Amino acid sequence: MICHSTNGDRLDDDDLKGSSRGLTRRIEELQRKHDELLAETQYGGERDYIVEELKRLKRETREIKKELARLKKPPLIVGNIKETLAHGEAIIESSTGPDFIVTVADYLSSKDICPGTRVALNKQTLSIVKVLPPSIDPNIIGAEILEKPDITYDDIGGLADQIREVKETVEEPLLNPRKYRHMGIDPPKGVLLVGPPGTGKTMIAKAAANRTHATFIKLVGSELVQKYIGEGARMVRELFQMAKEKAPSIIFIDELDSIATQRMEQATSGDREVQRTMMQLLSELDGFEPVGEVKVMGATNRPELLDKALLRPGRFDRIISVPMPERSARKKIFQIHTRMMPLHDDVDFDPLSKKTEDSSGADIKAICTEAGMLTLREGKDVIKQEDFLKAVQKVLSDSPERQIKRQVMFA
Repeated sequence: MICHSTNGDRLDDDDLKGSSRGLTRRIEELQRKHDELLAETQYGGERDYIVEELKRLKRETREIKKELARLKKPPLIVGNIKETLAHGEAIIESSTGPDFIVTVADYLSSKDICPGTRVALNKQTLSIVKVLPPSIDPNIIGAEILEKPDITYDDIGGLADQIREVKETVEEPLLNPRKYRHMGIDPPKGVLLVGPPGTGKTMIAKAAANRTHATFIKLVGSELVQKYIGEGARMVRELFQMAKEKAPSIIFIDELDSIATQRMEQATSGDREVQRTMMQLLSELDGFEPVGEVKVMGATNRPELLDKALLRPGRFDRIISVPMPERSARKKIFQIHTRMMPLHDDVDFDPLSKKTEDSSGADIKAICTEAGMLTLREGKDVIKQEDFLKAVQKVLSDSPERQIKRQVMFA
């Protein structure tokens, strides 16, 4: 038999016997000391000290006996309930393989015993003795989960039309569902943000979660692609299960095209597993209320690769385009990212916004950071216009997109 000690170490039978013998010897030593102190009380001495010492030893003896009982306790088997029967019985699927008809302990509530519940079984009788919390994949638990993101719409430059659409399709159904019920319409279940990298798609989703006080759950689509059959679909189920437990919540799946590409007749085993994951995602989208407390948002910069089944009404039926920022938006983004920076009086964002044509919000943030780094490198206290101009030249010349464009132009 193999057990686990309270500190997480694994114990076999020999270790358990050795540990039990050691605890037994300790109990005997404490008992002898107890008898000695009890004898001393008959001859006087420091009675108060001895009485307190006796109480301490009794408490230590009780704790050691409890520890010994825990070590001797037999292990439990983990199983899942498949079906509940009458007269306090249930059909369970144990971790050992076959299915069994077992009894349910009388002290367990019948409300907790339902199909799909994870339970602990007695090793000898296989009776259900404990209800366990549902198992969630560590990759799902390790997703970016923010109870309330600190990003607001004020941190986003431009994109006024896109923000208005997100408010209508995500915020209002979460904050005022009665409006939609009164009108007799269902808001979009899923919202897809489409646009080049660095244009603010993730920031829009976080700002919506901040405004609705919803839990923000972000997962990259490629993390749902697993090498074992059925693992990706299981992770999708657990993702939506966790979102319902943390409701109100917003699920944000970045790089959605990595699990939702168009299906092909001739596909490899890996392609078929990705398709299974996508089918589970479609099933979950069909399975919850559009005015419920869980909203789904996706993002991609390759919308042409998405399967048509994902974009039909009732799934990701609202597509919001997030373009590269215009000149006025670029100026606003400069102002946002320099709010906390010590700027010289000669800093003017108009020429900077003109020089950063075809730049994304991420590029402008990198320019502001680079300008600050140049100022620190030269030992100055404030950032001047020339620092921003040098930063523009450095960041945009090093941009991978511009390097590719130059290669295409001179090829």
